[in-house]
Amino acid sequence: MMDLKERCGSQGSLESSSLHPTSWQAFVHTSTLHGLRFIFPYGQTSLRRWLWAAALLASLGLLFLESTERLAYFLSYPHVTSMDAVVSCSLVFPAVTICNLNAYRFSSLTRNDLYHAGELLGLLDVHLTIPQPHLAESDVLAFLQEKANFTAYRPKAFSMEEFIERVGHDLKEMMLYCRYQGQECSHSDFRTVFTRYGKCYMFNAVEEGKTLRTTMKGGTGNGLEIMLDIQQDEYLPVWGDTEDTAFEAGVRVQIHSQAEPPFVHELGFGVAPGFQTFVATQEQRLTYLPPPWGECESKALESGFFQVYSVTACRIDCETRYIVENCNCRMVHMPGDASYCTPEQYKDCAEPALAKLSAVESSNCMCRAPCNMTRYNKELSMVKIPSKTSARYLQKKFNKSEKYITDNILVLDVFFEALNYETIEQKKAYEVAGLLGDIGGQMGLFIGASILTVLELFDYAYEVVKDRLLDLLSKEEEEESHGEDVSSCDPVANHSESISHTVTVPLQTTLGTLEEIAC
Repeated sequence: MMDLKERCGSQGSLESSSLHPTSWQAFVHTSTLHGLRFIFPYGQTSLRRWLWAAALLASLGLLFLESTERLAYFLSYPHVTSMDAVVSCSLVFPAVTICNLNAYRFSSLTRNDLYHAGELLGLLDVHLTIPQPHLAESDVLAFLQEKANFTAYRPKAFSMEEFIERVGHDLKEMMLYCRYQGQECSHSDFRTVFTRYGKCYMFNAVEEGKTLRTTMKGGTGNGLEIMLDIQQDEYLPVWGDTEDTAFEAGVRVQIHSQAEPPFVHELGFGVAPGFQTFVATQEQRLTYLPPPWGECESKALESGFFQVYSVTACRIDCETRYIVENCNCRMVHMPGDASYCTPEQYKDCAEPALAKLSAVESSNCMCRAPCNMTRYNKELSMVKIPSKTSARYLQKKFNKSEKYITDNILVLDVFFEALNYETIEQKKAYEVAGLLGDIGGQMGLFIGASILTVLELFDYAYEVVKDRLLDLLSKEEEEESHGEDVSSCDPVANHSESISHTVTVPLQTTLGTLEEIAC
């Protein structure tokens, strides 16, 4: 009996010195999470244990606060903007769109034009009569009286497209000379485009069978130089305030990318007669981020009017859809296949609708910046022409008076300031790698943990759940085998009973159940 007790005592001490593989204390004493082994020691509870517990809880609280702040910053999708200057061997010359501020030549108007569009041009009233003849000069009044005589007149068919094409200023007549990089150019190097200013001309436009012009030098003389006669004698007489009446004289110019349609009435700059205007430009290539980091747009417009998305393409597309929906027609400068508006529709519907759209454009036309775009910065300077010494020469060369030259002739010189371009790029300021790095750094600082520590916790949870399930399964098997084996076992009086009181048998040992031992 004493030998059995000593053996049982030595077995109990052996079990107390070795922990079960899934016990909590065994885990915390082998875990890489700092502080746990001091909070759950083998011995009795002490003040040291509570101090370590408080330190660990405080560190976990700080870790939670810092990680929450980092996560909130990540979900705000911040971005930064970087700028750089890149030197290039050659640059594609931009498109240059030129429009005369006067849309219609007065001398080109016919009787049929005045009959249909006289009210739109502000030359006639609703009764097809001259509204204020006392304000007109004698030659202008004589011309209008002759053309506006509609007695027994039979009007002909009228088309706004044909009217603007025919009556708009002709570049062949306006251009006095043209040079690109010192080489002569002509009106054939310009493509006709229609804008809110009517008939305009674009240099270096994308055309089938032609390559875009490039430049390999910066500075004046290495770009486009053009002398124009704005033909002020052809300007419509002004005796009222209408949408199509120009109070200024000169041309409107826009420098833009070939992928972007001209929007001269808003984005162009004016060039005045009697001056040579120098335009030093620099190319900028901008890259914006899509949502949620930014608000750029990269998809082509659903209408299919423009292949490449841009803000001006979006604006023109929006204006076109608005006019077609409200007036059942489109203006001449608008894309699409809808019929062109008549002069009456221009005056009564299209122009008032455009003015209304501009007033509430923020809610009707939401045009985001494209994700990739090219724009051109400009620096303008000018000098007076002609000089006193050149006035006589120009009079003989163009057979014009000095006053005419001062009032009508201008020179436009567009060139790259330097052969480089700027890049302006939006970049993500905080990505997933930065978030994980910050949270990992906070974990290492506050609790000395890492990703592997987190895996240790999951591994421990898995082992605990697995052992619990195995315990449940072994108990069920125990109950089933107990019912089968109890009847076939030969009981031994007092012997099994004494063993059950003196020997501790683990339930999960290889010896089996008590009934099996007894048997």
